[in-house]
Amino acid sequence: MSDTYNPDEAEALEPEVLTLPLDAWHRERGGRMVEFAGYWMPVQYEGILAEHLWTRDSAGLFDVSHMGQLHLSGEGVEAALEAVLPIDLRTLKPHGPRYSMLLDEEGGILDDLMVTRWDDGFYLVVNGATKWDDIAHLREHLPDEVTLSHMDESALLALQGPKAAEALERLAPGVSALTFMKGGQFQLAGVDAWISRSGYTGEDGFEISIPAEAAQQVADLICQQPEVKPIGLGARDSLRLEAGLPLYGHDLSPDHSPVDADLLFAVNKRRRSEGGFIGAERVLRDLAEGTAQVRVGLSLEGRQAAREGAEVYAGGQKVGVLTSGGFSPSLQRPIAMAYVDRAQAAAGTALEIDVRGKRLPAAVTAMPFVPHRYHR
Repeated sequence: MSDTYNPDEAEALEPEVLTLPLDAWHRERGGRMVEFAGYWMPVQYEGILAEHLWTRDSAGLFDVSHMGQLHLSGEGVEAALEAVLPIDLRTLKPHGPRYSMLLDEEGGILDDLMVTRWDDGFYLVVNGATKWDDIAHLREHLPDEVTLSHMDESALLALQGPKAAEALERLAPGVSALTFMKGGQFQLAGVDAWISRSGYTGEDGFEISIPAEAAQQVADLICQQPEVKPIGLGARDSLRLEAGLPLYGHDLSPDHSPVDADLLFAVNKRRRSEGGFIGAERVLRDLAEGTAQVRVGLSLEGRQAAREGAEVYAGGQKVGVLTSGGFSPSLQRPIAMAYVDRAQAAAGTALEIDVRGKRLPAAVTAMPFVPHRYHR
């Protein structure tokens, strides 16, 4: 899922900024706090570059408790949820998270999310910046027989990196047996925890839902492991960019459908043929007719990074706009995502990016920029 910090979007602090269960914990560890999605959150501790590379080499603990955790249950919940999401819930096995999205009536992306079949219903994790709108959207479109519970007394942590399983296995025996996109109930620091082998960095790792009152105890215990350090939102953003994972509000928005966003895998095969979900008319039309533009990865020459909003050119003609960009700590060169005209979207296509009047050479590149290391 795509709710990560972008350093270019940190806004002026406002008095109504909320705090999360680990607010004091972050400050005690030197976290530099910024406002993001309506909450105080740590952008970094010892530095974005160091935290990024530590996560790639070892394991980093991210606080993502700002995200919305929802539980849906009741008579007819599966059919009701299929009418809202473009997902085939018939093929969703118990305890297996799957990527999906909320679409508006015109097929534009309102949010991307994770949905898991639990024994007593469905568990959704939605982005923090959009969770209240998501809840309103779901309540509007779900029948009265379906109960939607906002799990606002739960915290959410993400332990990511190649040594995440080694560290977490000591604390929650059996967790290392999970494969990518599988989850289960465990005991962690003496409390019940829902743990799935998933995340949004491209690395192996886990997402951990626990009671908010136990968040400090659990975070302390995890960070006592020699492989683990707390990591801020700055590194979370650079990691997801290297992994080619889109960020909602930047790479994804109501202006884009799953087709031009290159996320067609989230619209399962049966739903592509049958439709029957909100926004299906546009999605099926885009599938049949194609879209004018598509999301692509770009590799830039030199060392200068380009940021969101920079225009993309081919042969002197504007052909697109950057939606994410930055310097890749792992690759030691700038990378970006953009929507470009389909005629310019083939891998290897030479383009130029306008950065303050200077045209930087770039080329369309297959994503992910850094290979995923999920535990299959």
